[in-house]
Amino acid sequence: MVALIPLTMFGLIPVVFYLFVRFPAQRAVIISFVVAWLFLPQVSYAIPILPPYTKISAVCYSILVATIVYDTARLTCFKPGWLDVPMVIWCLCPILSQITNGGSPVTPTFNQIIAWGLPYFLGRLYLGSLDGLRQLAIGILAGGLAYVPFTLIEGVKGPILHQMVYGVSSFDDWTQAKRAGGWRPVVFMQHGLMVSVWMMTAALIAVWFWQTGALKKFQGRNIKTLAIILVIAFFLCRSSGAYSLFVFGLIVLFSAKWFRTSLPLLFIIGYIVFYLYIAASGQFSSKDVMGVITPIFGEERASSLKFRFDMEEILGEKARQRFLFGWGDSGGNRVYNQRGQDISITDSLWIIAFGANGVVGLASLFSSLLLPVIVFSLFKYPARTWSNPKVAPAATLAVALTMYVFDCVLNAMTNPIFVLIAGGISTLVLKAPESLKSSKKTSSPPRRRSLGPQKSA
Repeated sequence: MVALIPLTMFGLIPVVFYLFVRFPAQRAVIISFVVAWLFLPQVSYAIPILPPYTKISAVCYSILVATIVYDTARLTCFKPGWLDVPMVIWCLCPILSQITNGGSPVTPTFNQIIAWGLPYFLGRLYLGSLDGLRQLAIGILAGGLAYVPFTLIEGVKGPILHQMVYGVSSFDDWTQAKRAGGWRPVVFMQHGLMVSVWMMTAALIAVWFWQTGALKKFQGRNIKTLAIILVIAFFLCRSSGAYSLFVFGLIVLFSAKWFRTSLPLLFIIGYIVFYLYIAASGQFSSKDVMGVITPIFGEERASSLKFRFDMEEILGEKARQRFLFGWGDSGGNRVYNQRGQDISITDSLWIIAFGANGVVGLASLFSSLLLPVIVFSLFKYPARTWSNPKVAPAATLAVALTMYVFDCVLNAMTNPIFVLIAGGISTLVLKAPESLKSSKKTSSPPRRRSLGPQKSA
């Protein structure tokens, strides 16, 4: 079983090359990302100087090399745009973070580039059109359906599949997987929360495809039936946080359909920005919100949130000591007791970015993910177009990306698929809006057949 791990991890490279030969490059990219993210094992191989060889770096390396070999013209035609600036800053800010703390900038910078920059860049290259984002949405839908039987198995048996298939366990703390009289599925991901957000995204896409008619059938099955299956499988993932994200996503989409407004989406984005501002500046206090949260989420969930908020308060205080560029990988962003023991737990992506790369890293990371959505919904494809079958897939992905960013306020689940979405939407909105008229050609009326001799002019 263990021998299967290097076979799959390094066997991905020829598989990606085959996909580029067998399919159009865009489809090869989507299949590669979805399959690698869903089914490769949770392992890490150390590489000198470069980041460890993981499922994220494996698929990014493979696609980049395949692009150089089979699709070089796409690279030479690439044009950077102003929306790329936040991602460039996020990828390069470890240089200053490391130098100001006396560390080497090489490995941390490469880590940032591979984990974030490459998926974003590949999204910019391959998914920057309404059709490209539609294909990605269908790929995520297919991935969600592929995960349904696995989530059902682990919902009953617990997180056992990684051990069964690869011979090693990727999830040791089973207490975090026990929820609501069953188990939270983990499958081949790092945590059950990752699976929940993935299934939430697939369910959201299926529901919106059904409601807009953007996709009526998939693999011969009615999209309404598939949407119901995905929603049920998603709710069996037992994640209350993902349930909230799903409800918020539906509110945003149906507000666009019924009221032709994107205000709920902009409100959520505004809330994310406001929270990050008050939390990073030290103005947030968990005592002010626990009285509201406890009746809504219950005592168990509220106590978990309070623990996270308390940790973020002390970590935020430490991060503000290196406000601009953070502590880098020196460990200075952590909190230690008098015996030198690390007593801090970093659950959320925002506090990790703030502590390691300062306010520059925090602002650039969240800007790189949210700015494309803002431009998409306000200037290029307003809410009144989201029910159009051509725009519906891109709109759903924009909403799903926002929900993922919302989740990053509480959790630290790096997912390259959402970074891929951000890159695709960036390319889409950097161009003029595409025509939404039907591509069907109107046939001209048949000519009347002459019944007599033609008169000369």
